[in-house]
Parts: sequence; structure tokens; C-alpha cells
Amino acid sequence: MSFDPARRLAAEALGTLALVATVVGSGIMGAALSDDTAVSLLANTIATGAILVVLITLFGPVSGAHFNPAVTLVFALRRELPWAQAGAYVVVQVAGGIAGSLLAHAMFDLPLWQVSTTLRSGTGQWLAEIVATFGLIAAILGGLRFRAEAVAWLVGLYITAAYWFTASTSFANPAVAIGRAVSDTFAGIRPADVPAFVLAEIAGAALALAFFGWLLSPQSGTRAAAAE
Repeated sequence: MSFDPARRLAAEALGTLALVATVVGSGIMGAALSDDTAVSLLANTIATGAILVVLITLFGPVSGAHFNPAVTLVFALRRELPWAQAGAYVVVQVAGGIAGSLLAHAMFDLPLWQVSTTLRSGTGQWLAEIVATFGLIAAILGGLRFRAEAVAWLVGLYITAAYWFTASTSFANPAVAIGRAVSDTFAGIRPADVPAFVLAEIAGAALALAFFGWLLSPQSGTRAAAAE
């Protein structure tokens, strides 16, 4: 099934909006219901992993369900997405991410426009974002190679786990980082810390593309033997 560019862009915008609204909204709800940071993070984690499964299943056939400029970059570098369309994807993803934060604020009767004051900086945080994005791209590429129908679950489960094993709580997404910068809530990140996160996420995506591009490509002799 093929969808025209307008529908693909609409899917990317709405999907990223829903993703960030879930991340920010569940963070607000978790913090409101518990003074225990671990409980709030658990609520944030479950909601994020669950919505990813839903959004990827729903929008995957329309746009590929990237919702993430790092993922879009990988598919453009793999020549599976034209660069012009990739650029448009990134624009609507970032716009959708910002809109998602505003929607979450509106649902909880908070000021719409905010600037986060949450410090997220340092080599550990940056390394965590490299690792988080590397793993996300690995889940996507490996899933597409071996179990395409399982990609939604692979991504949802990976992000659920990465919330807890990475120091940064696994943003792994430049559009999400930008969207969370305009929310001074549980899920926020200071705008000053966003550029380093974005660079780390791009680095993690590039490393994953290089490594898994090699790992998942059989040798020519193996291909010939399989054909026989």
C-alpha cells in the first residue's frame, strides 16, 4: 500500500505529537500521584513503551512510523527515503514534538509555553544517549531484517528497558528532546542541554547504521549458496 507525501507527513506529525504527549503527560501524572521518583519513572516508562507499540503498528504502513529524525537519517543514508522527503519528515517531527508537549500541558491545566530547567548534561548522559540510540536503530534494522511484523514490539520493549539501563532515561530521539525542552515538568530537559543530546543521538544512529549494515549483510558467497 502506497501513501502520498501529504499523508506520510501527517502520519509523522501526529505520531510524534502523540509520542511526546504521552512521554510528558505520563510524567506529569506520575509525579502528581507519587512523591517517589522511581514510581513516577515507572509510570513514564510503561506509558511510553505501550504507546510506541500502538503508534508504530498504526502508522508504520503509512509513513514507516519514524517519529524520530535519527531514524529518518538512517533510512535516508540507506537510500530508502529520498533526502527531500527526509527533510520534510524532520520538520514535521520536530513540530509534532513541540505540539505534543503543549497538548500535555493543556490536558493538565498547566501553562502551555514553558522552558525546562531540568539539568541533563555530562559525559555519562551523552554516552547514554549514544548507547540508547544505537540500540534503538539495532532493534529497528534487526527487526526489519528478520521479523518485520515484530518491529513495533521490539521498539516498545527496547525503549521500556532503556529507560532503566541508561543514565539519560533513553531519549534516543532529537524531536523528543526538543519537545521535552519546552516542558518544565518531570520529563523536561534544559534547552541548553539539547544540542549535545542531539549530537549524541546522531552519533549513536550513525554507529548502528555502520555496524549493522555490515553485520546483517551476508557474504556474496553465502548468498550464492543460499540461491542454489
